[in-house]
Amino acid sequence: MKVAVIHYWLVGMRGGERVLERICELFPEADIFTHVCIAQNISPRLRAHRIRETFIARLPGARRAYQRYLPLMPRALEELDLSGYDLVLSSESGPAKGVIAPPDALHLCYCHSPMRYIWDQHHAYRAALGPLGRAVFAAAAPRLRLWDAASAARVDAIAANSRFIQRRIRRCWGRESRVIHPPVDLEAYAPGPPEGEAGYLFLSELVPYKRADIAVQAFRALDLPLTVAGDGPERGRLEAMAGPRTRFLGRVPASRMAALYRSCKALIFPGVEDFGIVPLEAMACGRPVIAYRGGGALDTVVEGRTGLFFNEQTPESLAEAVLRFERDHGARMDPDPIRAHAMGFGPGRFKSELAAMIADEAARIGARLDPGDLRRRAEAAEGFSTR
Repeated sequence: MKVAVIHYWLVGMRGGERVLERICELFPEADIFTHVCIAQNISPRLRAHRIRETFIARLPGARRAYQRYLPLMPRALEELDLSGYDLVLSSESGPAKGVIAPPDALHLCYCHSPMRYIWDQHHAYRAALGPLGRAVFAAAAPRLRLWDAASAARVDAIAANSRFIQRRIRRCWGRESRVIHPPVDLEAYAPGPPEGEAGYLFLSELVPYKRADIAVQAFRALDLPLTVAGDGPERGRLEAMAGPRTRFLGRVPASRMAALYRSCKALIFPGVEDFGIVPLEAMACGRPVIAYRGGGALDTVVEGRTGLFFNEQTPESLAEAVLRFERDHGARMDPDPIRAHAMGFGPGRFKSELAAMIADEAARIGARLDPGDLRRRAEAAEGFSTR
């Protein structure tokens, strides 16, 4: 079986690249195609594969400012020659799915999100550009949206990383999809005794859409302890509005994350994420989550068992949920069931479900893939069975 994996760009190791690593574990023979690759910024696991770049990588300044060439990326994808490949897997967040797959190959798209630049965050990205950039983007975005929706029709099947993204796929592309949650490496996180005062925790980059301001204002009004871990352009503004019981740690090293989770009463999660890994890390440490009722948190937090939801992105709504947690839930949420729930989102489940979906879709369209091979890969994925 010849496998081609298409990933938008390889310039660092973020969530999309961690998913790509697990796809490559499932298909160690795969070739990777991408617009731009900065080899020293990616993991040895990915560098072990043959990586081919599109012509975008040869354009001036592409390794530093690859996103400026977004209008050219559809053409770059369509010029890739995938002749002879039996399976095409596209990892979509930037443009990746628009390749022209061989007619007898199966093309499955794993979608982190339809391109935010041209859909739900179009106005925010445009506002951040200079005058010339805004003019170019305004001219290119409508055509990119048309191409993005049209190229979705070339894909045999789509997997969404959450129900939230499943709805966005339906709205943007008019396609149905199957939810396969991304793999979360949780082995480094486990329950344990807290270190220091057991207050509440907000952990994230301090940028506007993470809504740290809601947490800071709510805990100032409640006069309860809140630890804010993370850094970013919002930090100064947040410190100015914070109450005396809110402390800012700045960026926390990965080696300290588990201890930070274990030391909190609950994680505060007021933003809207496509999926959201931080709540699962906290739950793997046995700690509950108080989350806004929206986005990927709806797939990971079980109300009354692993956390609570609040219904409006306001300090008042969050404060009400915290008081409800203090009064009715905090002492009754057992760390062991919380951790057991989180561990169901591990890499083995992801690889098992992805292999099973490929087998199902290959059978549906009559692709020339060996279903026995795919089932064996699924069942070998850390002991998970697809039966």
